[in-house]
Amino acid sequence: MDLYQILKTHNREWTAREIICFLAAYFFIFCFLMYQYTSKKIKISQILGLMLTVAFLAVVFASTVFTRIPENECRAELELFWSWKAVLSGNKEMLKENLLNCMLLFPFGMLLPWDFQKGLKSGYALGAGVIVSFLIEFLQFVLKRGLFEWDDMIHNALGCMAGCFCMNICISLFRMIRNKKAGCK
Repeated sequence: MDLYQILKTHNREWTAREIICFLAAYFFIFCFLMYQYTSKKIKISQILGLMLTVAFLAVVFASTVFTRIPENECRAELELFWSWKAVLSGNKEMLKENLLNCMLLFPFGMLLPWDFQKGLKSGYALGAGVIVSFLIEFLQFVLKRGLFEWDDMIHNALGCMAGCFCMNICISLFRMIRNKKAGCK
């Protein structure tokens, strides 16, 4: 099943009310960030990064929780690494799902150093990934919109950490190139 099929299978389109609520919340977040900017607490580039982060997380929560069709009961798989046992037994679909779960928060991890305007320790990104992923899994369980599982939290958090690590490398390379050019002048 490709990514488009997964989204179409598990998600419905946003209603007008959901779009209006999202845009209102997005507007208030923007106003708060502009206030922070006028108070000289953050930079314009941080506003852009934070707005992208909020938009990304909204799409993630919408696709993993809020637009999913409710099920009849709360479901949970509490066995740790059960998905990898299935992969080792030859389940290629589960391998795909595990990799997609790693990729889910990779962009979030890449945005974190931008949001803070500095290289961010990968451990902080791992923690942020655990928090966001736990919220997703908890909401899926409580709202009966999916399977609560520890494996997803681990994969999401590792993906977030990997995204932060990659962005930290990009930031370091950019600074090295910029400093090298500044030294040539």
